[in-house]
Amino acid sequence: MAKKTETTQNAQGRFVQLHILTSYPPANLNRDDLGRPKTALLGGANRLRISSQSLKRAWRTSEVFEKSIGKPVMDGEERGSVGIRTKEMGKQIYEQLIQGGVKEKDSLLWAVQIAGVFGKNKAKNKDKPLQELEIEQMAHFSPEEIHAIESLVSKVSKEKKAPDENDLKLLKKENSAADIAMFGRMLADSPAYNIEAAVQVAHAITVHKAAVEDDFFTAVDDLNRGEEDMGAGHLGEAEFGAGLFYIYVCINAELLLENLNGNTELAQKSLRALTEAALTVAPTGKQNSYASRARASYCLAERGDQQPRSLHVAYLSPVSGSDPLGTAIKNLKEIRNSMDSVYGQCWERAAEFDCSTAKPGGSVNEILTFVSAL
Repeated sequence: MAKKTETTQNAQGRFVQLHILTSYPPANLNRDDLGRPKTALLGGANRLRISSQSLKRAWRTSEVFEKSIGKPVMDGEERGSVGIRTKEMGKQIYEQLIQGGVKEKDSLLWAVQIAGVFGKNKAKNKDKPLQELEIEQMAHFSPEEIHAIESLVSKVSKEKKAPDENDLKLLKKENSAADIAMFGRMLADSPAYNIEAAVQVAHAITVHKAAVEDDFFTAVDDLNRGEEDMGAGHLGEAEFGAGLFYIYVCINAELLLENLNGNTELAQKSLRALTEAALTVAPTGKQNSYASRARASYCLAERGDQQPRSLHVAYLSPVSGSDPLGTAIKNLKEIRNSMDSVYGQCWERAAEFDCSTAKPGGSVNEILTFVSAL
């Protein structure tokens, strides 16, 4: 298996890097603790920011991803190559044991035991019934582990007998979950079953200065005929921002293949699904209020064995002028060439598409084919 991975690396390049420019109209895609769009200071200028966590969740839970990889389901249904990330697996187990005819007291005790394999259970709380069924930190369950849990629940329900030590060996090093292989997982109490992420996603930032603006709004009561009160039925205030974002993604294709136990077909599907999602899927925050759906206007994909590098330094000086997209693309290419002249070429092969001109170049399909080659 190791030789197969090494051959793949040498043939196509170990690292896949995506440099994406996507423009979002007024939006609040990713909020801070005050409900305002997240920001960052870069090059002495304030920028709008979309966190990597927000981007990754939007991508891995999108219809684009589901269509290619499948969706996580339980209760014996057919599963795709996707895991389930949750603190509440114990509640699912408890409900299944109850449905299987196990007494309530035993169901609670045994569900706590089973869920506890994946993390420390929460303490009992008289004000929150069944809280002890939850684990303190979210765990990412692979399809193999979900199947093992379901098999154990079925056995326990049939035998009406507590699981023994061997039954509770539910953690699996085998993994067919694309999202776990890409974004990793950490089990603090069982580090031997941790998986190193094969995909790194930077926080997206605007290439230009950006400000968070206030939106004062009113809502009119449809049944208010204005006979006594002409005022609005509701007054409110919200914050939003707009901008052209630089998104950087780095994928270790060799590690991804290793995390998927050498399953080349699934690794290729994962690469395509992730890339298509990154190009076409927006975070879901406040979409009903702003309809801020967007697709990438520019993408540069690179492959090689050289040490990866972000090209965000192209925007340390904020882009300005009447053509921010065109300028952003120009600056990206210039800094890339400058880095290559200093360090040597930091890539072996590349592909791109550009929607900024009257005659667009490249295509999404070309990028997807380029990225998924193994």
